[in-house]
Amino acid sequence: MTFQNPSRDEIKQILEQTNTIAVVGLSDNPERTSYMVSEAMQAKGYRIIPVNPNADVILGEKCYPSLKDIPHPVDLVNVFRRSEHTPPIAEETVAIGAKVLWLQLGVHNDEAAAIAQKGGVQIIMDRCIKVEDSILLPQGKSKS
Repeated sequence: MTFQNPSRDEIKQILEQTNTIAVVGLSDNPERTSYMVSEAMQAKGYRIIPVNPNADVILGEKCYPSLKDIPHPVDLVNVFRRSEHTPPIAEETVAIGAKVLWLQLGVHNDEAAAIAQKGGVQIIMDRCIKVEDSILLPQGKSKS
């Protein structure tokens, strides 16, 4: 079966329900896409949790070496890693009980998608979360 991302309406609902985003592969270099996207999402009101074993603090938030090390709930896992590295990230996403696994633009892995789906986690692949958020929630998240 060919993978298909959720509809735009479903993605909008996911973003509206998301508060905490763990970002796997978030760089502490402000010139990197992962930093710029995460900084923009943080400015829109999302809590960004950096997952980077080589840094202590990024964007004012404590870094964790892996998803399993984060001591509080995560709504969505956003991934800035090469496609071939995503299956173990999908396994950790399921293990921590996150609701959504989001593979950034250019990242696609059918095995990771199958792991997530089997674990009850929604998956979005090959899309930029910042672009989708800007299009679908231009005024920011509605406070319910």
